[in-house]
Order: sequence, then structure tokens, then C-alpha cells
Amino acid sequence: MPQDLKTLFDTSTKYDGTPMPVVFVGHGSPMHAIQDNSFTQSLAQLAKEIPKPKAILTISAHWLSAGTWVTRMSEPRTIHDFGGFPQELFDVQYPAPGDPELAKHIQTLSERPKIQGDENWGLDHGTWAVLRKMYPEADIPVLQLSIDMSEPPSFHFELGKKLRSLREQGVLILGSGNIVHNLRRADWDKTSQGFDWAVEFDEWTKERLLQRDFKSLTEDFMKTTAGQLSVPTPDHYLPLLYVLGAANEKEELDFQFEGYDLGSISMRGLSFGKRG
Repeated sequence: MPQDLKTLFDTSTKYDGTPMPVVFVGHGSPMHAIQDNSFTQSLAQLAKEIPKPKAILTISAHWLSAGTWVTRMSEPRTIHDFGGFPQELFDVQYPAPGDPELAKHIQTLSERPKIQGDENWGLDHGTWAVLRKMYPEADIPVLQLSIDMSEPPSFHFELGKKLRSLREQGVLILGSGNIVHNLRRADWDKTSQGFDWAVEFDEWTKERLLQRDFKSLTEDFMKTTAGQLSVPTPDHYLPLLYVLGAANEKEELDFQFEGYDLGSISMRGLSFGKRG
């Protein structure tokens, strides 16, 4: 943490003159953390194209909670929240520091809902499997915000708005999930193609993003069969809504990656404000 916390947390102060971008990553399998492929290369390239953050706040599809929580420990643990993978993956550690002072500041950004401080969670694979490719030195403070699964989509979009000021303080807001995520329909023979319904919904989402139609993305994503198949549970879709809330509709939109895995997972990644 910088010594001058007042300057860092003064929302009238810009970070290098321009707010940090806000990013959504379709993280897919945790195996990407130990693989070198076009997706992981896109993450490394993204990190080169944006200013180095003072801190990172992630909203991961893998921290689902009652209430809203932010990690507030100095040394968050690396959580291996999966099974059936090679030992090499379980051996991975991502020893990024936390930032208790920044966590306390984030708690002040919302009275309703109240953001509570967490001392137990750490960094799950929705966070570290992505950041390991973006910032392998693990030298940037990382915090996670949980997803309250009892709340409707609009709640998550509105909470994203309350986090927007962090961007002006050098904080990278990163949503980590998948626009299309249906493991029950996964086909292990489809390594790079999407099912018709997955492509339909992913393209629908892309068009709404290009039109800056955040309202439809928040309210209408379950109104078609393709949407219902693509979002059988909302956990992997909701991180996108935090990103949309934290974005400015007039900002430049970039798609840093497009593709599919196992037929039923969209790996689409995107950012707002990458180019100022």
C-alpha cells in the first residue's frame, strides 16, 4: 500500500490521468493455470496493454455467499477448489499480498448492501488461475469480493456501479466467470467449437455489449432456450454484471479473446476503457 492513503482513496484523484480499465475473463478450466495456449497468451498480452494496477479486486464465480464479503487479510491463501486434476496444479501457489486498508475502504463504498470483511477465504482458482498468467510475479495486492446468490441480477449490476470509483484509484476490477457455462452438456471431443445454442447466446451477448445494452444483459439473458442452456445457474454469468456496472457505457470496448471449450463453455473475455 502507498503511504499516502488519503491520496489513494480520494475519489477525485485520477490514476495516471485515466481510470483503470475494467475486465471480464472467461476463465474456463483451472488447467489453464499451467498451460501455454492462445487463451493464456491473451491474458499475458492484456496485462502488457494496461497500466500496472496498484491493486486488483476480483469477482470470481467460485466465491458464492450469503451476504457480500471482501477479503481483508494481509496474506490470502491459494485455494485449490477443485478435484481430479494433476498434482502439478495442486502444487501451484499464488502468493500475492492482500490489502486490509483497501478492503476497509471498499466496505465504505456501499451502505446497502453492507460489505462485510472476511478473514478466511483467500484466492480461489477463478482469481489465481487468471492472475498467474497476467501477473506471474504475484507482486500486486489482490482482494476478492463474494457473490451473494440470494440477490437478483440487478443487485450485482448496481453493486458494480458502487465499485466504479476504485478504477480512478488505480484498482483493476476483474470479473472472472464464463458467459456460457454448462458443464452437464460438456463434450470432451469438442475442444474448440461451441454447440449451436452456446454460439447463439455468446453472439447475442456480444451484440448487446456492442450496443451497450446493459439493461438486456441484466434482465433478458434467461428469456430464450439458448440463454437457459448457457446459464443453467447464474454463478458464472454474474461476474459480467459487476463489470458492466463498473464500466462507463461510452468507453471503448475490446474483446481480448473469443472461443469455446468443450462445446458448452464460452471463453470470451472483454474490457472497457483499455484504450482510455
